[in-house]
Amino acid sequence: MNILHLDSAITGEASVSRKLTANIVAKLTAANPGAGVSYRDLNEGVPAIDTNWFHAVRLAPENPSAEQQRLIDISDRYLAEVQQADVLVIGLPIYNFNLTAQLKNWLDQIARAGVSFRYTEAGPEGLLTGKRAVIAYSAAGTPIGSDLDHASGYIRFMLGFLGITDVEFVAADRLAMDREAGLARAQDALDRLAA
Repeated sequence: MNILHLDSAITGEASVSRKLTANIVAKLTAANPGAGVSYRDLNEGVPAIDTNWFHAVRLAPENPSAEQQRLIDISDRYLAEVQQADVLVIGLPIYNFNLTAQLKNWLDQIARAGVSFRYTEAGPEGLLTGKRAVIAYSAAGTPIGSDLDHASGYIRFMLGFLGITDVEFVAADRLAMDREAGLARAQDALDRLAA
């Protein structure tokens, strides 16, 4: 089993989502001692896609410039990590009712027509199949699945669009209202999580 562990919280050691992802990975590796873990902290910076990225990655010139090749290499590296993973453990802290900009940038980097999905006569088809995703959702005031939550449905949709349809959530929500109850809900979900 290969596990890709992704964090994106800006709050460092105080981050609930980082603690949850670490606990999820610990549970998975305890049950699968031979598992390999790759770690990426998206908070260290994920380039946003822009016109230069479009010309380099999407248009895929036959002879890319050095700068275009650098952009291609960055996107390829993110995508290769996902392609090699059997399980993705993703930290999803909620800021302003949505996912972090870094996590959105990462999704933009890996959503590549013809590589991670393709268009068919029947509609789009995800190419990153056979993978499982466990999402560590943390929010001070945004209940998971509520009308205020614009993140959990989006990430589930995006992963499904790319072919990853086995998606589970370990959620610590409403922490500002009742931190102990929110953490208890997350622990209960973690306890029930299949390893």
